[in-house]
Amino acid sequence: MIRQIVQFSRAPDLRHRFCFVEDYDIAVARTLYQGADVWLNNPRRPQEACGTSGEKAALNGALNLSVRDGWWDEMFDGENGWAIASAETDVDLARRDLVEASSLFDLLERHVVPLFYDKDEGGVPRRWTQRMKHSLRTLGPQVEASRMLRDYLENMYEPAARHDTPMRADGYARSRAFAAWRQWVTNAWPGVRIDAVESDHNVADLDAVRPVAATVALGDLSPDDVAVEMVHGPVGPNDELHETTTITLGLVVRDQDGRWRYEGSFACERPGRYGFAVRVVPSHPDLTTFAELGRVTWA
Repeated sequence: MIRQIVQFSRAPDLRHRFCFVEDYDIAVARTLYQGADVWLNNPRRPQEACGTSGEKAALNGALNLSVRDGWWDEMFDGENGWAIASAETDVDLARRDLVEASSLFDLLERHVVPLFYDKDEGGVPRRWTQRMKHSLRTLGPQVEASRMLRDYLENMYEPAARHDTPMRADGYARSRAFAAWRQWVTNAWPGVRIDAVESDHNVADLDAVRPVAATVALGDLSPDDVAVEMVHGPVGPNDELHETTTITLGLVVRDQDGRWRYEGSFACERPGRYGFAVRVVPSHPDLTTFAELGRVTWA
């Protein structure tokens, strides 16, 4: 792969605007970061591994220009850099690349370049430095290794240590029961489906409360084995939900066909397009996250 990239960079029509940096290490990185104003990262979403190069760039005062993938999907707030639009739902890769490239060039032409060269009488790009300061304020505390280690400790290591003792007790009796439950749910999951979702589909006012009801078939599982959740939030340009909030719907009644009815409500917290989706996920006191089982059913 590296050989292909090097050969590509030497093509006559590219070599004057393509640089392959060999023997990349901390010393080279330090020079790159200190000399960069914009950190461009444009993989096809969701192929970004994590994007920690952009985190280091932010600590050096560079502004990120990236697709919303990896860390940038979590920490971009609209003002601490720029987000390249993603056309990940388009199965035609050539058309997708064209759309995303157009978004990139539009951002460069209309936002990044004008802002960079907008200077006051003293030659200082005030609005650019304001965005840099905002980036450092919002991203600096979040991308430090100390914050990462603290999150691992408080959210993973300590809870896992506390959970370990009861799981070992009585000859691992609780662990064995949990393992049996996991296998049972995994095998029975094909019988889970959402037959109907009821809600008011009219345009709701800001902060208006909207009721939601779901009719769910669980097959061989019981309501104790699952949670029925509603995910709601603003609707993006590709009809995707973002900045979502998750609510667990309450069990109401079982109908004559053996299906279960769940109900709940949510408030439209943002102006503009606002939507929701309903899903069924595994639920158990010993599950760290429902994603452990790799099972989820969406309406």
